[in-house]
Parts: sequence; C-alpha cells; structure tokens
Amino acid sequence: MHAFDDSAASSPRVSEDVLRTLVPLDALSRARLTELSEVCFIERISAGADAFRLQGPKGQAVYLLAGELELGLADGSNQRVVSGTEAARHALGRRWLALRSAHAVRDSQIVRLDDDLLDIMATWDQLAIGNASGTADTTPPAGRTAAPAADAAPAADWGMLSGVFSVKALNSGPLSQLPPAHIDTLLRRFRRVKVKRGEVIVRQGAEGDYYYLIESGRCTVSREIGGATVNLAEIKSGDAFGEEALVSGTRRNATVTMKSDGVLLRLPSADFAELLKQPLLNRVSFEEAQRMVAAGARWLDVRFPSEFQYDRLPGAVNVPLVEIRNAFGLLDNSQQYIVYCQTGTRSAAAAFLLAQRGYRASLLERGLAGAERQG
Repeated sequence: MHAFDDSAASSPRVSEDVLRTLVPLDALSRARLTELSEVCFIERISAGADAFRLQGPKGQAVYLLAGELELGLADGSNQRVVSGTEAARHALGRRWLALRSAHAVRDSQIVRLDDDLLDIMATWDQLAIGNASGTADTTPPAGRTAAPAADAAPAADWGMLSGVFSVKALNSGPLSQLPPAHIDTLLRRFRRVKVKRGEVIVRQGAEGDYYYLIESGRCTVSREIGGATVNLAEIKSGDAFGEEALVSGTRRNATVTMKSDGVLLRLPSADFAELLKQPLLNRVSFEEAQRMVAAGARWLDVRFPSEFQYDRLPGAVNVPLVEIRNAFGLLDNSQQYIVYCQTGTRSAAAAFLLAQRGYRASLLERGLAGAERQG
C-alpha cells in the first residue's frame, strides 16, 4: 500500500531496520528512515494471488519483504524472487522492466512506495548533506549587493529534519512543487531565526520583506477589522506565511504573532521571487485562458461574493482569497483552474497558494480589467 494511504492504518508498519536493507532507501538519512517507517505499511499477498492484480507497479517501488514471488515478464518468461536475497533488496521490476504479474508462490509480504516520493526524499537528503556544514551562500544573486555582515545569520542545519521537510510536507506541503533545480539554492538562502512567544513576526499594514516557513512552534494570524482584533487562524510547524504580500506586491493583510517559542526559516523577498514565485506562477492571457476553458478548465473567481454576484465569468466558481486556504482539499486536484480577480493582484496570491499545494492553477494576466481592455 502507498505511504499516506489511510486504508493501510490497520496494517503493520515496516520497521526502520527493514527499510534500511532496501535500495536506494539504504542511502537515506537515519532520521528520514525513522519518519518513513511511520507511514509505510505491510501488504500481505496470499499464496497464488497476484500482487499486481489490482494495482500494477507503474510509478511505484514495490519491495518483497517476506515470501517468494513468481514474476511474469512481457516476453513470456518468468523470474523468481525470494525474500532475503540480493534481488529482493531492489524494487521489483527495476531489473526486469517489462513486468506483467507477480504471483505469490507462498504467503508473502510486500511494501509499496511512490517513485516520486522516493526521488523527492533522495533529492532533499542528498542536497542537505552538502549544506549541513552550516556555511552560508554569500554570493549575491545577479543585480543585488551582498547583505550586511550583521544580517548574515548562520545557515540552517539541514541535516536535522523539521516539520517543513518531513515526508508529508515534501509530498504535499509548501515546498512540494518547488522545481528540483532550485532546491540547493533555496537551502543556502534560507536563514534559521529563533523566536519567542508573543513576538510579532508580521504586522498588518507593513511592507512585505520575507517569506517564512515554521520549523517549530505555533503562530496566531489576526486582522484588525473595524477597530477590533479578529483571530483568523492558528498555524504550526510545516506551514508557511508571508507569501501573499510578496506575490501580489501589496502590504501585509494580517498580523502573525508567535503563540509559543519556536524557530522560523526566513527567505528574503528577492530570493522568494526568484526561487518560488517565478517558477510557480503561470500567467496566461485572456485569449489563452478562453481556449483552456473551452478545453475543460474552469474559472476560479477570488473576489468578494458581492463582486462575484454582480459580475462574473460564465461557469466560474467563487472562492474569495481570504477563504482560499480553507479550500485546500475541497477543490478538485484533477481540475485545471484559471484564477482571476479584478486586476490580477488578489488572484496572483491565490494562484500561488494553490500551485504551491499542487493544484493546476494559472493566473489570468491583469484580471478582468485586462480582459476588458482587450475586448
């Protein structure tokens, strides 16, 4: 069964010691294997049953943990794999790519892992090794001057796992859609900042300067509305904040205060734009958006309901920007969305937040105002 598959909760987990015998899991860090063992479950295959009858090996790394399997190849030949042998240390089908079936010669046990997940973990762990010494990347990006020495805080020790870089976070968290080519640079430019309970990290109305990931601790998000302070949410380890002002180019729309002592990972706005905003924000013209909608995409209006009710595009669904985080898990992951507002400011923030969470979201360039000018 897949890691993160809730249906596997009643199955026994695969121990860290067992995972360490498998290739390429044996190259992962001890901390990563410990974490991975908590979400890997054993799948039992009865004698005579085909392990791939319901789900084939495509896109998966399937390992034989116990028993014996008869592998059926596309050329009509067969190959037996017995647990405890060198062949069983490798994922089934890696050496025999044209694999059609895997019948259990006797009662057997397997574990399945997504290939993408393994590659993500291997990439982050291998690049973390090169950054674990704590040396900062002091070479400024093109067009920028070096930061003052007083601001050159020690680089984060990526050899230590945090909620931000947990298995689940890398699979579906804020950094899950980060282009692999940017990972090493991002690791070098993040700075670890220790914070105290009650400390205000982001203040409503201030200019956006940093993007933050919460390594440890909890924060309260609040907003001044009509002279009263309204608590909007509580965020915790693995969550991100500060991106809306950086993406939309507006001032902070909320205050973020530490609810406990903690550690934040901080990224300057220029680095955020270069490494995260530009790769994730897919802008499309109104004409291109219309073609996409004709092919099955859907308009997503992130303005206030009062704006949406009065003036909306045909077939659009309304999720105001302030509610976009609540829509994670509710919107259809398989659906292509064209995100729009009046000018493109609110929709830029919404499109980034959605893309960051793995949604297929594109931004309507210049919003409805741009569409009107073109029309």
